[in-house]
Amino acid sequence: MKQPLSSFKENLQNLPSIDGIERLEMMDAAGDVVASIENQPGKQGSLAVYQYLFATYGVLNAEAATHGLAVFAEHTEDARNQPGAHPNIDRLLEIQGGGAPLTIRLVKQ
Repeated sequence: MKQPLSSFKENLQNLPSIDGIERLEMMDAAGDVVASIENQPGKQGSLAVYQYLFATYGVLNAEAATHGLAVFAEHTEDARNQPGAHPNIDRLLEIQGGGAPLTIRLVKQ
């Protein structure tokens, strides 16, 4: 596990490449896809963070969510101040606050 820095941009530089990933899907306990992150501009940072959390924790639970919020760095505070502006951070805040864990599946290109 990497120790997050205070800048999202710096943290992104330390995460594994997302080359070859089409999207990441998140499933609830029933196995239903409840969210996805496409590999497209504007979402690639979130895709990199979620891929890293999956590789590190194997599941998106409260511990993984807490670490992910640290990786998002300054964007986490912005998400707390503007609910809905950062849905991928909002999801981590929800899980950290007691929401149900999610499993992750990577869809390769």
